[in-house]
Amino acid sequence: MRIVMTGPFGFRPKKTMRSRAFRLARGLVARGHTVRLIMPPWHTPEEGGRTWEEDGVQLQYVRVDDNPVAITARLIRETARWRPDVIHCFKPIAYSQLVAVYFNRLSAVRVVMDMDDWEGWGGWNGLSERPYVAKWVIAQQEQWGMRECAGLTVASRQLERLAIEAGVAAGKISYLPNGSGIEAGVVDRRGAEGRGERKQSKRLLVYSRFFEFDVARLVAVIGRVYASVPDLRVLVIGASLHEGDGRRFNRLLTEAGLNDIIDNVGWVEEVALPGLMRSAAVGIYLMDDTLLNRAKCPVKLADMIMVGLPVVGEAVGQVTEYVDHGRTGLLRPSGDVDGVADDVTRLLKDGDLAREMGERAAERYRLFEWERAAEVVEGVYQ
Repeated sequence: MRIVMTGPFGFRPKKTMRSRAFRLARGLVARGHTVRLIMPPWHTPEEGGRTWEEDGVQLQYVRVDDNPVAITARLIRETARWRPDVIHCFKPIAYSQLVAVYFNRLSAVRVVMDMDDWEGWGGWNGLSERPYVAKWVIAQQEQWGMRECAGLTVASRQLERLAIEAGVAAGKISYLPNGSGIEAGVVDRRGAEGRGERKQSKRLLVYSRFFEFDVARLVAVIGRVYASVPDLRVLVIGASLHEGDGRRFNRLLTEAGLNDIIDNVGWVEEVALPGLMRSAAVGIYLMDDTLLNRAKCPVKLADMIMVGLPVVGEAVGQVTEYVDHGRTGLLRPSGDVDGVADDVTRLLKDGDLAREMGERAAERYRLFEWERAAEVVEGVYQ
């Protein structure tokens, strides 16, 4: 098949097209298909007009300017020129939604829509600083976009439910959760080294951008664990999505007297991630119980189970898909500070149990490999 994938932005700084569409495309190329990603590099307009190839996937940026109609027209023109058998539009908003509407109504090409987040009311609209009118348009586009397609792929069970509530027939929806954001080759290259390193038996991994939960809850958990595990070390990987969350986290750590047990390495190059993550004995993944969190499919959690880390998490949305409670990690209701702290303490003190759960976590990750996702989406296209 000849397949075009398109979205509302390019590879940087947002991650959907690089982390989700491209990895699916690469898997489809490995299965013998020809795939081209056609995107508007809205955030990096200087790249407009660029074409290149990576891992057999053809990539194209259309020229961008201040005219949304012209940008949409370029996306439609370049997509039509390539004569695809199927078009996969990522995110049912902005340019990709407009492209989907055009081809779904005015051509014989079959259109598949993809959702990996909830953008409208109760979702990213709540965190956006866009004007109200822009938020309203995005919410409407999302509703229309779910229905403007021959098939709908969704990254989470919550998105599946939302689509059905919006009137999409269940038979048109395919569950397509995210795999890891770390390249398999990077994990393989670092694997022998990571396994050779002795885990720091009392190191807890926090791998987050700090906007999915109240950081005060994380500090409270760390404090309770530290009271029972005096040689606790906490490895923090990742930069805050909002600067205020990072500053508040650091202030609360200082007020609690916990700064001395924190190893905050910030943003880390991908090649260094597996070794760092494997140096921890346990991972933690907190989530407020919100519609936005229930709908999302956290790649960072997939990263942790991919490298074989047992995770103590809050049972919100996809966390319950990635963490098999009692086998690959432990789950508590969102907000259960004492319960999460008890579970982290238990795994830090019982190294054999933590290792067994970590091994089963790595086995469970096979359910979420991008190669498996490519096979699923191939079936959707067919």
